[in-house]
Amino acid sequence: MPRFIRQCLKALACAPFMALPALADEVTSFTLDNGMDVVVIEDHRAPVVVHMVWYRAGAADEPPGKSGIAHFTEHLMFKGTEAFPGGAFGDIVEANGGSDNAFTSWDYTGYFQRVAADRLALMMEMESDRMTGLTLTDEDVLPERNVVLEERNQRTENSPGALFGEQRLAAQYLNHPYSIPIIGWKSEIESLNREDALAFYRAKYAPNNAILVVAGDVEPQEVKALADTYYGGIPANPDLAPRARPQEPPQLAERRIAFSDPRVSQPYVSRSYLAPERDPGDQETSAALVYLAAILGGEGATSVLGEKLEFEQKSAIYSAAFYDGTRLDDTTFNLIVVPAEGVGLQVIEDAMDAVIADFMETGIDEELFESLKMQLRASAIYEKDSIQGLARKYGEALTSGLTVQDVQAWPDVLQAVTREDVMAAAEMIFDRNKAVTGWLQRAESVEVTQ
Repeated sequence: MPRFIRQCLKALACAPFMALPALADEVTSFTLDNGMDVVVIEDHRAPVVVHMVWYRAGAADEPPGKSGIAHFTEHLMFKGTEAFPGGAFGDIVEANGGSDNAFTSWDYTGYFQRVAADRLALMMEMESDRMTGLTLTDEDVLPERNVVLEERNQRTENSPGALFGEQRLAAQYLNHPYSIPIIGWKSEIESLNREDALAFYRAKYAPNNAILVVAGDVEPQEVKALADTYYGGIPANPDLAPRARPQEPPQLAERRIAFSDPRVSQPYVSRSYLAPERDPGDQETSAALVYLAAILGGEGATSVLGEKLEFEQKSAIYSAAFYDGTRLDDTTFNLIVVPAEGVGLQVIEDAMDAVIADFMETGIDEELFESLKMQLRASAIYEKDSIQGLARKYGEALTSGLTVQDVQAWPDVLQAVTREDVMAAAEMIFDRNKAVTGWLQRAESVEVTQ
């Protein structure tokens, strides 16, 4: 390892904040009689509260042919109820000095408000009302469908990288709905209607399919009393179907795609491997993959790919590795390398493979590994500064099949990882028969093979 990198790592290792112990979150959890799970995260440093309702319903839970309906329903949830018609919901939040928004992923849909702690009851009143009281007309639905289509035009149709990403996922997952974009395929969005939205809403939006997360200046007893008052009276959906999704058949051969577009400003190579997600009570492999991503493609100067390709060979201007195990089903481990000017995509792909092969032979530098452990400990401490981030961490985990105990144990699971664990995870992951390799290139470019 170069001397300047060793010096950086020693400085990190000696930093005083790294010695701080990782404190457990002040978390209380319980379940209402109607099946609604509740998580309370105490943080009394400021009189602020984050109120979140998460539904175990995302883009991977949509009916066939209705892609985008989860995201579309999220939009329509702001159209109002009889008690709070039109845009009254957002207006009331804003009038009370707060902010609100929503988000959709493959595994969940979430709604949140950040307000003064003494406004929590009002937030629960409004959010519980729209859990069952959503009112929709064609005058609400059709213009909002155009809004979603325009969102897709801006974020996807006008972005070669986004289109490339859609094609890569479609190649990665032959059968699983993770292959479908969260926003939906354009042709299917165009046909979504009021009946589709109401059918999805009635099937998925119920207390026994929801998780309430409240974080901030609150007491668990207070939250339980309010939750019983506002959510407890909503009946469970007795017809709630289990989250039975199509699963992937074994991938038996590498898949490759080459996506060309005249708008591409910077060609690059990507590769994604099927990878296990974090499972309840079994997070060790996922933790090892977190380290593998950081070692291979974390900080440019200290990562394996960055050091070799960007600094030694100067054949790349950027390299990275990514892994997020918070999914309900199998996820992916991803690599990306952006070649330097004049370096062809085949050349940089071969260089990437050579670095990985060398890494598998030589293993993990001990100083780098220990510095990463300390950085992860520090991150676990610093993330407590954001009550919204903590609330999101628990909501994402629970809607992805994990438990409060799994979230609490995660920092210790990370600290228990060894270099041998990481190398075993690498041996398991780097199977080209489970990979999708993609080239993003300019349509008019001629491949350089120097």
